[in-house]
Amino acid sequence: MNSYVLGFQDTDKTKLAIVGGKGANLGELSKIKGIQVPEGFCVTTEAYQEMIGNNEEFHSLLDQLSLLKSDNREGIGKISAKIRTVIEGITIPKDINHEITRHLEQLGENNAYAVRSSATAEDLPTASFAGQQDTYLNIIGKEAILGTSASAGHRCLPTVP
Repeated sequence: MNSYVLGFQDTDKTKLAIVGGKGANLGELSKIKGIQVPEGFCVTTEAYQEMIGNNEEFHSLLDQLSLLKSDNREGIGKISAKIRTVIEGITIPKDINHEITRHLEQLGENNAYAVRSSATAEDLPTASFAGQQDTYLNIIGKEAILGTSASAGHRCLPTVP
């Protein structure tokens, strides 16, 4: 069975490569007695790979991006914008949508959520990428979270891996 979604209680620092820095840290915090972490869940890198794994346009753009020199900010910006557009246009597969929906229903679909992107290389002892991820606060309802390419969930996917 695929693990597209993990609750905070199933997450810790050993799952950094699966849920990213924010997810791993929220899992760790949720296990500390006396610390109150709101219930939540992480969409895993496995879900991300399922969504973008065979997308030829995405991979072509990544290849183009890798050929640019770091001082070519305009080129990097243009290709990065195209990559974001491609990812935001991807339809979330039914099995991933179902798993996210199931977790939302368990926690309360009409609650307000923080939808945040994370990266597997953030919050490391030797590196920080503060401010480079997306955060959307007070997002309410399944459609607002994953319904359209303009939803908070889609906007966070580009920075998951």
